[in-house]
Amino acid sequence: MPVWLREHSWHQSLGAVYLSLPLRGARATAANIFCSERYLKVSIPPFLFEAILYAPIDDTNSTAKIGNGSIFFTLYKKEPAMWDSLTLANADKEKLQYLRENAVLKAHEKAKEETEAKKIAKQEHKKYALEATMKVEEAERKRIEDLKEKERQKVAKELELWKNQQKDGDKYKSIHKKGELPQEIEPSKERKSEKMNKTRIPNEGTSKNRFKSTKGHGSCSIFSQNLKEEHLPAPRAAATIKVNFTPRVFPTALRESRVAEEEEWLHKQAEARRIINSDLSELEDLKEEEKNPDWLKDKGNKMFAMGDYLGAVNAYNLAVRLNNKLPLLYLNRAACHLKLRNLHKAIEDSSKALELLTPPVPDNEKARVKAHVRRGTAFCQLELYTEGLQDYEAALKIDPRNKNIEKDAEKIRHLIQGTMQSS
Repeated sequence: MPVWLREHSWHQSLGAVYLSLPLRGARATAANIFCSERYLKVSIPPFLFEAILYAPIDDTNSTAKIGNGSIFFTLYKKEPAMWDSLTLANADKEKLQYLRENAVLKAHEKAKEETEAKKIAKQEHKKYALEATMKVEEAERKRIEDLKEKERQKVAKELELWKNQQKDGDKYKSIHKKGELPQEIEPSKERKSEKMNKTRIPNEGTSKNRFKSTKGHGSCSIFSQNLKEEHLPAPRAAATIKVNFTPRVFPTALRESRVAEEEEWLHKQAEARRIINSDLSELEDLKEEEKNPDWLKDKGNKMFAMGDYLGAVNAYNLAVRLNNKLPLLYLNRAACHLKLRNLHKAIEDSSKALELLTPPVPDNEKARVKAHVRRGTAFCQLELYTEGLQDYEAALKIDPRNKNIEKDAEKIRHLIQGTMQSS
């Protein structure tokens, strides 16, 4: 039965009502206070205060301050007027019940509207973020296209210049073979060529005779050497060479890596991301660190140390939903179930932990010992002493120096012998 708080004091002004409510040693929080236009309720078990207000108030701007062993309310009136009393007087039970139910219904509707508004705001924020990302990507794409276009124009100009140089070179070669000089040659080159013609090729006939006369004496003319040197091969055609590299996710070389283990690790990572990104109702309002199984495991360990075994189980349950391949989650949850006397669940979690702790290696010896001991303890508490003794003996094989396990195993053997003698 609740204890009604009758003692309170209040005074008013034209626009507000000031109410002081003593707590009588109770500790109140904001969750213990409910306020609407006509209804005010303070529930601090076992104490209860309830009031149907004389006139409507502005529940949005009204405030409540907790301190010094009391709650001080500042209730702003919707219409400036002086009240005859704090609560509605001479009201029958049906009217009070109607006002109470109406206040609760409006509170639910308001909470629903706020939730919808938050959801819409969240969607708008996601939409704005997506649009901003698309704009940034579009600007980056345009910048890259402009750079490509500038490089393309630059290469085209260089190619055009190279073609013009090749044409000029071919024209010069063809004229040089005919013995004629182009008009566009610079004056210095023209004088040089004239001097060469005067000294070595005065006319076409003498050129032929001199070439014939020198031939056979082990020498040749300079003009013939120049002609030979100018017959250069054409430039090689441009082409694109495609180089295909071995796709590697890990930085180590393929010959030094262990492909099977790496693929297994990648598969586990993809599975973990798929679970985290799945449509879990519990994950919608969680922070990023609360979606980390390791963070949830540490939180469950702290709750277990404080004696909050149900809270620890909830933390381990969510961590298992995010990653069901961590044996320590099952092992710690088995310890919580032992404290809560959920013996069958403790056996199930210990067995799952032993299944994940394979193959047995020196690094997981302690975890395997704990799993066997916790499962054996659960069996013994269910009076299945034979199965419990098997687990304790398995733990002793792993850690034969553990005196505590040896003592517990000896006690179980005595219990089994006593049970057999009595039967």
